[in-house]
Amino acid sequence: MKRIVECVPNFSEGRDLEKVEKIVQAFRAKENVKLLDYSTDKDHNRCVVTVVGEPEALKEAMIEAIGNAVSLIDMTKHEGQHPRMGAVDVVPFIPIRNVTIEEADKLAKEVAKEASEKYGLPFFLYEKSASASHRENLATIRKGQFEGMAEKMTDDMWKPDFGPSTIHPTAGVTAIGARMPLVAFNINLGTSDLSVADKIAKQVRHLGGGFRFVKAMGVELEERKIVQVSMNLTDYTKSAVYRVFETVKMEAQRYGVNVVGSEVIGLVPMQALIDCAEYYLRIENFSMDQVLETRL
Repeated sequence: MKRIVECVPNFSEGRDLEKVEKIVQAFRAKENVKLLDYSTDKDHNRCVVTVVGEPEALKEAMIEAIGNAVSLIDMTKHEGQHPRMGAVDVVPFIPIRNVTIEEADKLAKEVAKEASEKYGLPFFLYEKSASASHRENLATIRKGQFEGMAEKMTDDMWKPDFGPSTIHPTAGVTAIGARMPLVAFNINLGTSDLSVADKIAKQVRHLGGGFRFVKAMGVELEERKIVQVSMNLTDYTKSAVYRVFETVKMEAQRYGVNVVGSEVIGLVPMQALIDCAEYYLRIENFSMDQVLETRL
């Protein structure tokens, strides 16, 4: 593939693996499309897919996947820890090789137009594609979630950019747009007290006065009987993974709580992990060229 765009759609299904497979099938065995990864979480009740491809081929596959999700997921019955407003909750397009952010934006708008016409699904443009400044932040768009979205959309400020003027009765509404790469990074805490995770999330996220490029919330992991600070690092070069990790660990100590683990959701840029290795190992004068795999 000469021109590569990455797409990381989030689907509101993480428990019924048969449904997940039917949705993900849209990305399999397609010319100029490669499914890199998909992961599910029962507590979040969510599936995150990472797929790359040539723009036109990726567009067709994404439209098919949206249709699969609309037919399979009923948001009136959906429950989970992660905020959500639609069966296809968010569809970001990220330029990777020989593609500009403007071209990724154009692709997002083409998918929104065609999918809205085909499936009767409303779309909000967000991030670099946002049609207004108050629509750039996904959390702001999603506020109210599926249950409150129909009322929210009666306000002229929240008319969708594509599709019908109210939610799809079972599939809700979708956010779509172009953005730069982010790191979905979660830190698990050795406590079942959700208020601890909520307080720490407030300290590290930008809206709470924390890191400029961090979005964070507290999440309860019921099966493991622990809580989690769930985060998106929207620019890991400015809000580094290791810096956020150390801050969460330090804040947790205030409550007598230990960090018991962390996880990356989906794929992560190698440089984000190299930065962590440099920090913790105190490596001097290190270059990406010293990574064996990059020289192969």
